Amino acid sequence: MSDPQLDPSGSTQQFRAFAQRNEPEAAPQKRSLTVPIAVAVAVVAVIAIAAYLIL
Repeated sequence: MSDPQLDPSGSTQQFRAFAQRNEPEAAPQKRSLTVPIAVAVAVVAVIAIAAYLIL
């Protein structure tokens, strides 16, 4: 049978390891959306300025 007494320090250490775990896949996904949006906004702004100057 298993021991009915749980070691609170064991679960705390496991939680700290989980909370401090770095996930390198998460950061590039957030930045990858920002760059195309910024480029699209810049392209639209250049087209709008060019259209204003031509007309």
